[in-house]
Amino acid sequence: MNDSHRRRSTDRAPNSPTLIGAGATLTGNIDCEGDLIVSGNVVGDGVVRGSCTLAAGARWEGRLRTKEAVIAGEWLGDIEAAEKLEIRKTARIRGSVAAKSIAVARGAQIDGDVAVTSGAAVVHFDEKRGQ
Repeated sequence: MNDSHRRRSTDRAPNSPTLIGAGATLTGNIDCEGDLIVSGNVVGDGVVRGSCTLAAGARWEGRLRTKEAVIAGEWLGDIEAAEKLEIRKTARIRGSVAAKSIAVARGAQIDGDVAVTSGAAVVHFDEKRGQ
């Protein structure tokens, strides 16, 4: 089937992100082939082969292994990103974080070890976008 026969936008979307919406709670482990956006709550461990975003006001209890992540909510557990990890000013992390590159906004709180696997320094920045 060629693309001209695909009429719905969902037929053409190669990688729709998985979404856990505000007010929702997922209890259990998650294995996600693509991107994951969490605006609600997760209790369990995760493997995300794409990008994982934890929105401000969201909460995750458990471990995460991912390609890259943006954390703006509350995290209780360890995070391991193969590539980039961005920690926004609203983030509250209790656990260890490790990634090839890590950027931390001023105001973020991390209670645990921080390891940059590439040997580079942690980048600190002032977040300018609105929350």
